[in-house]
Amino acid sequence: MSLLSVIVPCFNEQESIPFFYQAITETASGMQKTWEDLEFEFLFIDDGSKDNTLAIVESLREKDTRVRFVSFSRNFGKEAALYAGLSNAKGDHAVTMDVDMQDPPALLPELYKAVTEEGYDSAATRRVTRKGEPVIRSFFARRFYRLINRMSSADIVDGARDYRIMTRRMVDAIVSMKEYNRFTKGIYGWIGFNTKWIEFENVERVAGETKWSFWKLFGYALEGIIGFSTIPLSIATWFGILMSLVAFLGILFIIVKKLIIGDPTSGWSSMVCIMLLVAGIQLFCLGIIGQYLAKTYLETKQRPIYIARKTSEDQ
Repeated sequence: MSLLSVIVPCFNEQESIPFFYQAITETASGMQKTWEDLEFEFLFIDDGSKDNTLAIVESLREKDTRVRFVSFSRNFGKEAALYAGLSNAKGDHAVTMDVDMQDPPALLPELYKAVTEEGYDSAATRRVTRKGEPVIRSFFARRFYRLINRMSSADIVDGARDYRIMTRRMVDAIVSMKEYNRFTKGIYGWIGFNTKWIEFENVERVAGETKWSFWKLFGYALEGIIGFSTIPLSIATWFGILMSLVAFLGILFIIVKKLIIGDPTSGWSSMVCIMLLVAGIQLFCLGIIGQYLAKTYLETKQRPIYIARKTSEDQ
């Protein structure tokens, strides 16, 4: 028998879970008609939800033993939830997907076929449109993917979703990376493996509201850049070199002007503006260095990526 682990991070998703469960079980039944030796487990990761998410999952567990769950002691974030799911998955293959139905379960047979019959280590999905998404968010998302691919060695595809199926070998490779500051999309690209990309049109949430505000996404983008590129540190260095060169040329200009023309140095208001500009650039560069130091500081603490308050195995 072959076991497929369906990993589903949840944070305050009490409205979406019933729709998702119905859709994924129907998809599973259809797949078992094609692959008769295929079994499923549905692993829900409750990321410290404040609503009835855990209660609903527990009720599903009572009527379907294929349902498993891990409930966090607090909200640790989606990256921790993904890691927890991969760490606790028992399957020969594992697929991660969102519970809000923006990752269509109907694509799962195609993903599974890619890793079992076509020789791929992974099959991933990407959105080819961002219909229904705010224009500003779409614009910055595309700029982010272009920027991070130029700044790092991690291959991150524009529009890539967390909806991805992986072999056990690839899952083990991801779990072995125990870094506290995680950016899973970058990890996928960094570890390599042979991946097939499957495109689909954007799908609206089935219920509830997104938990990702613009500023949360902005912070997530910074996590990715800092986690997989040291180019910002190089930028800070070049800023320092550039401003030192400008300052040196300015000093030469003042000396030559004094010797040839004899005018005293004037323009104190412009000088103050220049000083403020240089100070701002210095603080910007120190901020970049501070971000890297902060990440290093958190890594040295070796805190757990997540803490489980309750699991299905406790029952």
